[in-house]
Amino acid sequence: MDIIIKSYNRPYYLHRCLQSIKENVQGNYKVIIVDDGTPQKYLDKISSLYSVEIFKTENYEKKSFNIENDLINDGFNIPTESWRKAVENASDYFLITEDDVWFTKEINCDELVSYMKLHNIHLTKLGILGIYSDDNYSEVLSLSNELETTYPLKTFTSNQFIMNLFMFNKFKFFTILYKLGLVDNHTRRKYWILNSILMGVYKKDYWLYMWKDSINHLDEKIQLKNAAVWFGKNKKNRNLVTRTKDEKMKTTFKSSASGQYHDYNINLSIDKVNSILNEAWLNKEFDAMQNYPKDFSDDYIKTFLDKENHPDAQYDEWFKWAEKFRQQYRNLGAEVDN
Repeated sequence: MDIIIKSYNRPYYLHRCLQSIKENVQGNYKVIIVDDGTPQKYLDKISSLYSVEIFKTENYEKKSFNIENDLINDGFNIPTESWRKAVENASDYFLITEDDVWFTKEINCDELVSYMKLHNIHLTKLGILGIYSDDNYSEVLSLSNELETTYPLKTFTSNQFIMNLFMFNKFKFFTILYKLGLVDNHTRRKYWILNSILMGVYKKDYWLYMWKDSINHLDEKIQLKNAAVWFGKNKKNRNLVTRTKDEKMKTTFKSSASGQYHDYNINLSIDKVNSILNEAWLNKEFDAMQNYPKDFSDDYIKTFLDKENHPDAQYDEWFKWAEKFRQQYRNLGAEVDN
């Protein structure tokens, strides 16, 4: 099984991700990093520590140059084509994740893939951020000692044209359904049962179908639209989507690759924070596994920000930013404090 890691300028998290794979993933696997701009000196250290394949995106050189020269990259320009190429060349079943995600429990990838093939599973989620409220929209049944199915209930599906109207409210389609009482503000939430951005083992055909219309920008409604069409064609398959009974992976709620996605009008440069931690990691001062399996402790990050004392990366401002970030996910029902 191939493990594809989407990476951008946080080698201290990438190190943690890779070490967690080494400690927790059993079976035959290969790690492929699709990197969108991490400066070469950091990638060199990663390559010296782990046996990985690193593929650079089409905009890698420009973004890497900008990072090294304290210039701003467009955080909304994402390398979908590079991700797609990596998936096209990957194993028929693969895990796709990101550099700020790590394993916390063991898993045998050979056994998982064999089981997915046997039971025609198109997606297995290895983590759901502790968001179990979506179970209100699905039938959850035990499939094995390790897995349970999550089958969407009362979920509207149709062809590409109709689902496009539905997801993007074209011609006021969704508004009309809303006024008729056929949908509500939670309706689109149901479709997340069919998707996993950070922690999914996918059947290749399914992932490629979901992402076929995404070009260099991230609009999750596009993936949800395509997932709904796919589900409509496979409604008889009650095993389409499964998850592990206990979550195998975690992610951070106190870091971001770019401040542009999470701009809370706080006097803080996320790019500068990452730069400080990257350099500390490169110089063997920052322990990539500190506080594992939990995220890095706030006090640990404080040590490095206080030492640098940069006006754009003050700890108090970082903590305000991180708390805003955490609250955003608490509101979704995520377990952000464990």
